[in-house]
Amino acid sequence: MPQTNSVSTDIRRAALLFSGGPAPSANAVISTCAGSFLRNDIDVVGMMYGYSNLVNYSAEKPMVLGQHYTAIDETSLKRTRNTQGILIGTARANPGKHVEAPEHLDDAERVKPLRTVYEALCSLEVDALVSIGGDDTLKTANKFKLFQDRCLPAGSRRIRVVHVPKTIDNDYHGIDFTFGYFTAVETLASEIRNLLADAEASRSYFLAETMGRSAGWLAYGAAIAGEASLVISVEDVVDEYLSQEDVEESGRMSRHAIMNVEKVVERIVKMMRVREEKHGKSYGVIVMAEGLAEMLPTEMLKGVPRDDHGHISVAHVNLGKMFADLVAREYKKQTNRSRKVTGLQLGYEARCARPHAFDVMLGSQLGVGAYRALVEEKLDGVMVSVSGQLDLHYEPFEKLIDPNNLVTVVRFVRPESDFHKLARFLETDVND
Repeated sequence: MPQTNSVSTDIRRAALLFSGGPAPSANAVISTCAGSFLRNDIDVVGMMYGYSNLVNYSAEKPMVLGQHYTAIDETSLKRTRNTQGILIGTARANPGKHVEAPEHLDDAERVKPLRTVYEALCSLEVDALVSIGGDDTLKTANKFKLFQDRCLPAGSRRIRVVHVPKTIDNDYHGIDFTFGYFTAVETLASEIRNLLADAEASRSYFLAETMGRSAGWLAYGAAIAGEASLVISVEDVVDEYLSQEDVEESGRMSRHAIMNVEKVVERIVKMMRVREEKHGKSYGVIVMAEGLAEMLPTEMLKGVPRDDHGHISVAHVNLGKMFADLVAREYKKQTNRSRKVTGLQLGYEARCARPHAFDVMLGSQLGVGAYRALVEEKLDGVMVSVSGQLDLHYEPFEKLIDPNNLVTVVRFVRPESDFHKLARFLETDVND
């Protein structure tokens, strides 16, 4: 059997940080990554709750072991690869939120939170940072690297950074599937199957809003595996389902693409009537991706708050209930009959579900890949990825992020792709 040999490296201490929403198999990433460093005699610290403690650091408020960070050792990692939750917690604090263009890096006030994060990590003598998170966390990792490239004097400590892509939304460029996606799909699909049995027993409909802020991967996957009657995501709001509205921004009017809510509701009711009149089925489950809330007319989003990354709080919109009410009224209008339509939100219960074997394997490879990128490949500013049979490769940040606005590019489900066609083929056919 081959032996694993120590690799020469200048990294003495590595920090692991998880940011954004949870995802199944988070602990597979954390434990295998930390274990790889420890095997090579590199100290590992886990930053507790994302960037939230780092951005509050100061010389007067130093980082406290057990409160702001934790020392990770072999004992603390024992049998954690398959566990639920996140060993080091998570949060949505965003130290890069004021840096929206490369020139903002020259503004001392805008980069102050990034500098604070840097100084906090330096106070712990960290040489490398493993960032685990979604597209917003990838943006922050890139900004943290750019801050060091552009703002630090020559001879300063450099903290190399690699990123591990995490999102149950699966909307990342540079990787086919993100860890936790398939576990989340199966969790939601199981709930959809339960709802379908309930709907059949009561001759009613459920309109289930699933997570998936920017793209429809999760909604489509859950609908396919859960045998939903119809799935709608942002990729489907085109042609007659798309409209425009004038919005005032910074004292000037601009045109924004929005959803034609009336047409979408009519499409749902059309499906319900086809099921009933042609197939004798007066029940079903409709899946809608939460990202559709971002496309609602401004009037329907009044009073809805936004987070540190500028996203609306979709939980406050309650898209499922909103459309359930609209659909029930339209069905009554068209048929002069009542049909119960219940709206509900699915998603939070999928984020910390017990991970499936594939996600544990994928997460483990990505965790080891972060170590290999930093120690074996001596890389900086890359995202860890896999292809084929979990073969590792590394995507430079600049390939994944728009250099002009420093924003990651969302990977949508391509209309007319085979995956998109599969969802359309398996749902109720309204054209037969």
